[in-house]
Amino acid sequence: MTVAIVLAAGAPAAGLPTGTGEPLADRLTGQLRRAGADRVHTVTDLPALAALVDTVTGPVLVTGGDLVAHTAVLRHLATSPVGPTVALVLTDPPAADATLVREERGQVVDAGPELPDATGVFGGALRVGADDLPALAAAARSAAVAPAAGAAVDRLFAALADLGTLTFAHRVRLLVAHRVADPAGLAAAEAALAGVDEDRAQLRLSVKERDDFFTTYFVSTWSPYVTKVCARLGLTPTGVTMISVLFAVVAAVLFGAGGRPALVAGAVLLYLGFVLDCVDGQLARYTRHFSAWGGWLDTMADRAKEYLVYAGLGYGATHAGFRYGWALAVAAMTLQTVRHMTDAWYGVLHDEAARRPRPAGPAAGGIGGKLNAASTRVQADTGSVSYWLKRTVVFPIGERWALIAVTAALFGPLVSLVSVLVWGVLAFGYTGALRTLRARWMWVPVLDTVDATLHRDDGPVAARLPVVRPMGPLTLAVLGALGPAVLLVVGLFRSAGDGDPGGLRWWLPVALVVLLVAGLGAGAAHNGPLDWLVPAALRAGEYLFAAVVGVVGGVPPWLVFGYVFVLTVHHYDLTARLEKRQAAPPLHAWTLGWEGRSVLLAVAAIAGFAAPAMATIGTYLLMVFVASVVLAWVVLPARAGRAAAVPVRGASPG
Repeated sequence: MTVAIVLAAGAPAAGLPTGTGEPLADRLTGQLRRAGADRVHTVTDLPALAALVDTVTGPVLVTGGDLVAHTAVLRHLATSPVGPTVALVLTDPPAADATLVREERGQVVDAGPELPDATGVFGGALRVGADDLPALAAAARSAAVAPAAGAAVDRLFAALADLGTLTFAHRVRLLVAHRVADPAGLAAAEAALAGVDEDRAQLRLSVKERDDFFTTYFVSTWSPYVTKVCARLGLTPTGVTMISVLFAVVAAVLFGAGGRPALVAGAVLLYLGFVLDCVDGQLARYTRHFSAWGGWLDTMADRAKEYLVYAGLGYGATHAGFRYGWALAVAAMTLQTVRHMTDAWYGVLHDEAARRPRPAGPAAGGIGGKLNAASTRVQADTGSVSYWLKRTVVFPIGERWALIAVTAALFGPLVSLVSVLVWGVLAFGYTGALRTLRARWMWVPVLDTVDATLHRDDGPVAARLPVVRPMGPLTLAVLGALGPAVLLVVGLFRSAGDGDPGGLRWWLPVALVVLLVAGLGAGAAHNGPLDWLVPAALRAGEYLFAAVVGVVGGVPPWLVFGYVFVLTVHHYDLTARLEKRQAAPPLHAWTLGWEGRSVLLAVAAIAGFAAPAMATIGTYLLMVFVASVVLAWVVLPARAGRAAAVPVRGASPG
């Protein structure tokens, strides 16, 4: 349930007659209802707003009385998925006593009437999430006793920002939103509204403002038409996601089958599946059907589709006579997963840094500061050659799918996998080097702001290991990955030379001990400038150890791929929940931890049961994952709904 409040205090324009004759504040009330508000209240001062907020339990949409906007602007603000508290930010010239805003990475990091480095002006409307309602009430009471200057909604927002409430910025594109102060301004704003086709603008807005080169020019040029058709057919974003998964699965099967017709057909289906992958998000934005489940599912489906395609390519390359087709598929999956882990945590790092900007002056220098400034300049130069090069060199998903489709159709699965690996390694090296330098400059610890044990994926063994603090958790995690890496290289060389890698079985305990070195940092503080890389290093160590067990233990390559695939699904679940600000998986304690799974694999491999153990542990982990998904997205919400429906004993029905 969303409650909307029109705060008309300090906004003389609220009483101005609109083109239909009704006062502007009354028209806003009707627009808020059409935007989805269940209840709309009009209050005349900040104390009344604070008293009303004290009685509310769900999100609150607050607007001033001087806002002229399309109803879609209010609907988009009310349903924005970027965060619980979102403020409308405009680029209009600021009026007297207006609240200016400074943004970084979509977050409002400062707000006030005097802001020399402002990037926009507060648009007189904000949505406040349920968890931030106490802060909203406190801000209203604080602003009420402060010297009155300007509209009450501006003073309210400035006070909310002063309290440190995390607020995201909602910019207006294609649609119209203006704050007015007199009849002339109102007439001009209404004329601007009338000049825009609201539905057509919303369809165009369903496309991301900034996307990658391939997506921008080879998908988004026509995908909105598909989005419109899907909306008319009544398809949901989740339904479109499932269709895109089906396309990717069929493409993977065709890549595995081989033969030019099958490879070309697979490439076409892969492209169409990627188009639908874009359409599901566009449909969600167009219809404003957002959900935590949908966001999580989209993230998980993207990775599952890509890795199933790798499986098809690996099988196809092996079927065509290349001995190490599955090995290349495992390598590609491992590389992309480690890259994605660094991407996710670097994003968290950057968001945290935006909330704690570095001071200007000498402290802003150094190579990290220069790289940060250069990156900002390039990102601002939208459409330039340097802009597209920067976005393309990192090998985003659109470019990956395009590369796979083209190379598979023209040259076959082997060339496709090698191409993905080569570009992926280069992209990883480029982004890793630059991000390391920038992270050292920002020096913002992020793992200490979350449950580090959860995101490290530590289990009971790591919890019982001693803590080695001087070396730091990142150094220990990297050292832990080196043991499996060295043994894997030796095993592969021996296998390539027609030797028996099984003779290395007794080296597995050594590799395991080296891997467990990473667990010595489990209890240490993760507050170093590069400790955001720890989860990625731990993922690399576990995947490499699984590959070692596969090579030394004679496990079928397809089974090794399947086991690592299940591990990636488990780890992407953690990352998706981090990005979507969701609770930990309810059955995470049952997953044994990276070190627990590795110990079991090692013991089984030494005993000569590597393949059965890998199949058993993988199946178990997959079952826990499925049970956790059902529990998190079906059972627990149903219980919460039933609990909310039960009336409190002694409460009156009125």
